Amino acid sequence: MYQILITLLIFIIVALPIGNYLYKITVNKKTCFDPFFDKVDSFIFKILKIDKSDMDWKQYSLTLLLVNACIVIVGYLILRTQSFKLFNPNRIGSMEESLSFNTIISFMTNTNLQHYSGESGLSYFSQMFVITMMMFTSAATGYAACVAMIRGILGKKMGNFYVDFIKIITRFLVPTSIIVGILLVSQGVPQSLNNNIIIKTIEGKSQVIASGPVAALESIKHLGTNGGGFFGANSSTPFENPNIASNIIELISMMILPTSCIIIFGKMANDKSKETRLKNDSKYTGIINSDKSRLVLIGKEGRTIFIAMAFLFLIGLGICYFNESNGVNGTTLSGITHSVGNMEGKELRFGISQSSLFTAVTTSFTTGTVNNMHDTLTPLGGMIPLFNMMLNVIFGGAGVGLMNMLIYAILAVFICGLMIGKTPEYLGKKIEGNEMKLAALSIIIHPLLILGFTALAVSVNDGLNGISNPGFHGLSQILYEYSSSAANNGSGFEGLKDNSLFWNISCGLVMFFGRYLSIIIQLAIAGSLSKKVDVNETIGTLKTDNFTFSFIIVIVVYIFSALTFLPVLALGPIAEWLTL
Repeated sequence: MYQILITLLIFIIVALPIGNYLYKITVNKKTCFDPFFDKVDSFIFKILKIDKSDMDWKQYSLTLLLVNACIVIVGYLILRTQSFKLFNPNRIGSMEESLSFNTIISFMTNTNLQHYSGESGLSYFSQMFVITMMMFTSAATGYAACVAMIRGILGKKMGNFYVDFIKIITRFLVPTSIIVGILLVSQGVPQSLNNNIIIKTIEGKSQVIASGPVAALESIKHLGTNGGGFFGANSSTPFENPNIASNIIELISMMILPTSCIIIFGKMANDKSKETRLKNDSKYTGIINSDKSRLVLIGKEGRTIFIAMAFLFLIGLGICYFNESNGVNGTTLSGITHSVGNMEGKELRFGISQSSLFTAVTTSFTTGTVNNMHDTLTPLGGMIPLFNMMLNVIFGGAGVGLMNMLIYAILAVFICGLMIGKTPEYLGKKIEGNEMKLAALSIIIHPLLILGFTALAVSVNDGLNGISNPGFHGLSQILYEYSSSAANNGSGFEGLKDNSLFWNISCGLVMFFGRYLSIIIQLAIAGSLSKKVDVNETIGTLKTDNFTFSFIIVIVVYIFSALTFLPVLALGPIAEWLTL
């Protein structure tokens, strides 16, 4: 338990200054690194001949899709032709068509679901110029969409996709990845271009020790909430995650960017509130341009969202830790009955505390990396990562978690507005029919993809053939795979035989629609709100910057999720738990 508390404390200490730095990048405020990065960005803009003019939501969405499409085409061609000798000392062959489709969609959508084993399925060239490269671009895409939505909701121009996309890569993802990569190398994570090492064991047999540019991938894998491993065993293997120190580094890395997005939102909302207050009060004339943002750690609106997310996260973490700690009872040693935790599928160097925390974090922050096998969790312990992905609002991946939670905040405002008989307002904007139709559509896409494709999989032989466990656990395997795909998470129960035409194509479609349909709809909502005139706050205006509204958001999230997913959870992990 102390390990969990210390790790979370370190995370808070690290996240606040980084969030403040990213806020300054987002609103174009000066930082101490500008003299260098301004030159880098100017060079890139000049070479690519980028027009930095502001875009509306349609232009922003279209540009986002086109940039991602170009990257997908190039990446797919590399995977299909990776058998050439460049950076391929282990002579890995080209990837099959359906698996290439699944892989390229997976990494472009920030899902990183892997139906292959990295050390045997990809050349070093593919690992670097497809997988690692797309980990940067997919994270940057999510961040760009998030800050555009924030601007729109606050009534500002939505910005320019190219500018947001490039600045987050050059000013945060690349430099921070270098720092984290060096830290991981110091802990023993390999970084080389040498071929695999073949050694003789004491039994006289040959053992292949895989190597490669691991640390470079590991750093952006966590910072960008990606999750795809260089090795099939992901962060449970010592070559990706050697010890407790590297485990904490990876945990904190995957939590930074989603939390920073909340800080950005809170501080930008605070800026808007301050500007409105100063404009409406003449006694503040003359200091309207003063910069006091450094006095605000997160902002009231950001604090409200953070508290709601943190509550959902801690509840899930507590349930997972409790069930894994008490997973095996009645063990008899020397005539005395002891109660021990569930260590099946866990690494001894991490234990139950770090494994439970990693499980909760990787599915709450939708990273997908694993340091233990989720298939071997207790039924209720395994239900938590599954439910976290079903909610898809607990911090979430780079940007998209906040975007999803803002939709629930809008929905909560609308419901409360109906209860008090007043037109709902959020951040000074009226929430009307157009926004609610889009919000309802945004919310329904996620469960529709999960439940619809799960129903398809259990209805056809190609889907049923992938199940490796009978009964309730088999349904949980299928449910987990599609929940992971729809939430852009990428983790798996790892018992499913998923490298087949059916699973490659169906999961690819779920990942694609789960990512881009939601982003486009959310940007449309932001675009609609950005055109509206701010309404004045009155005595009847619902306060959205307090603990009460945090509680309302949590209740709304739980109600909608329970109504949607409780029946299928009852047929899977809950039924399995009841039979034990």
